[in-house]
Amino acid sequence: MSKYTKEDIIRMVEEEGVDFIRMQFTDIFGQLKNVAITASQIEKAVNNEIMIDGSSIEGFVRIQESDQYLRPDLDSYAVLPWRPQTGRVARFYCSITDSAGRPFAQDSRLLLRNAAERAAQKGFTFRFGAKCEFYLFRLDENGDPTTVPHDRAGFLDVAPLDRGENVRRDICLTLEEMGIRPLSSHHEMGPGQNEISIAPADPMTAANHCVTFRNLVGAIAARNGLYADMGPKPLPEENGRGFHINFSLSRAGRSLFLPQADGALSPEAQSFIAGVLSHMPEMTVFCNAASASYARLLGKNASKGVGWSRMGRGQILRLPPPQGDSARIELRSPDNLCNPYLAYALVMAAGLDGIEKGMALCAPDRPTGISLPDTLQQAAVLASESPFLKTVLPEGTLRAYLAMGLR
Repeated sequence: MSKYTKEDIIRMVEEEGVDFIRMQFTDIFGQLKNVAITASQIEKAVNNEIMIDGSSIEGFVRIQESDQYLRPDLDSYAVLPWRPQTGRVARFYCSITDSAGRPFAQDSRLLLRNAAERAAQKGFTFRFGAKCEFYLFRLDENGDPTTVPHDRAGFLDVAPLDRGENVRRDICLTLEEMGIRPLSSHHEMGPGQNEISIAPADPMTAANHCVTFRNLVGAIAARNGLYADMGPKPLPEENGRGFHINFSLSRAGRSLFLPQADGALSPEAQSFIAGVLSHMPEMTVFCNAASASYARLLGKNASKGVGWSRMGRGQILRLPPPQGDSARIELRSPDNLCNPYLAYALVMAAGLDGIEKGMALCAPDRPTGISLPDTLQQAAVLASESPFLKTVLPEGTLRAYLAMGLR
């Protein structure tokens, strides 16, 4: 059941002094887009009457099908705290429909929703969190970004070596204002490199949080006279930046990743992990969407080998020690250029495919003989030849992504 009604939204826009509303969505690559409307148009917005030209957006529709409409997720309504307090700005995340109100098959939010519903029909519940890394770079005299790091601090350093502390604090407090719970923040290994962890949520909310985070980090950095770079490998000799996906899987309220009495994982948990590992090479183009992504995967503190570990970070997938009654898996290969809606949908589908087929899990910390592709082009070929992806993604989504994704 929705948290807000149309009437609630109209009332809140008036009571909170909101003058502009951003109707936000993402393209096929997860790039944030929006149409801004004034508060006088809020009734049209909540009745799904705001139109866009879909033919001008990568991976959407042809010119003769260009009229598409934005259907706001009312529960995603939030005021943007980093915008001015006069002329306040709020936003919705929106799904895409045609003029008859039919869902757009290539809308990545729809694909994630469908994946979560398929999992629920099988009795499974997913929650996703993320560890998001970014660099802070200085600006030049013209206000343009450089590749000069904001500091030269190292892993877990503190001020005065760590100059990003105040920026991270601003980001975390702003996230909390928007109802997004940061779990921790710290300086990472590279100069000017930072990490903030986001608490788990249901798949759609979690993907929304990631898109919000990326937008917010850029805005807060700019407010501090800096540039936030979230690309995978901006400094060739330094650590790359990852988007570590943490996810849990439960049924009837119990986590499948909790060890059994003998310390072993359940057969279903093993098959789920095996499914993710088995399909990871063909999914890589969606998790690592740029040529620079592969420089990161080949760099230090990264791994191309497709395996898993209980403790070590040398594998792309690890199972950290459970805390309390919770247990999770961390997928370490994706980076911040991925579309989180697609990435989460594919992880769910791959793991459930492993369960359905009863896939056997390899031993931890052992070579599997499988590795991630070396280049974006290799990743695209693997995806184009994948029977699994053709059963999970609409033909138009896979075709459009591969046709335009080699960047």
